Amino acid sequence: MRVLVVEDHLELAESLARVLRREGMAIDVVHDGDAALERIELTAYDVVVLDRDLPGTHGDEVCARVISRRAPTRVLMLTASGTLADRVEGLSLGADDYLAKPFAYAELVARIRALGRRLQPPVPPILTHGDLRLDSGQRTAGRAGMRLALTPKELAVLEYLLAAQGRVVSAEELLERVWDEAADPFTTTVKATINRLRAKLGDPPVIETVPRSGYRI
Repeated sequence: MRVLVVEDHLELAESLARVLRREGMAIDVVHDGDAALERIELTAYDVVVLDRDLPGTHGDEVCARVISRRAPTRVLMLTASGTLADRVEGLSLGADDYLAKPFAYAELVARIRALGRRLQPPVPPILTHGDLRLDSGQRTAGRAGMRLALTPKELAVLEYLLAAQGRVVSAEELLERVWDEAADPFTTTVKATINRLRAKLGDPPVIETVPRSGYRI
């Protein structure tokens, strides 16, 4: 899942990014509304975690711009005010969800995943292929009843390939949807991750390489 965090409090923004990356999400971070508008024009995000009170372009305007693009991007708005009036106003702007500060990181993760499940086509919470099983909610995967020791990135790649339901996924698409802006598009990071994942999945092979096209399960 590709997520944009828009938060002007630098320590909070970096803390959110660390937590969400541990959950296997691809996270980009900006600290003002102007930078947020630039990013949403360049990248198709699944979810935007948006602080309402931003320097530059206000969070309300950023939210309106996201909605006006009619893309499937979901907006989770953050605010320091948790009054009913503010929650209603935030949702009336078109935000899909609203979370008042301070909040528990576990709740934020759960809400982001819930918003991700609203995307089309919906991804089932349990993904399977033969004796391979991945639980998106618990962030675990197993094969033949044995749990697999996967890193968050390996789990995210496997989840994306399983959700593609046999469709060929290019390395470029994996880099765009599973990694974040820090990834170098000219490295072999996708290939290396696929190779490690194959080794952990064992035999018979599950991930097929389609020459000059990408990968599929």
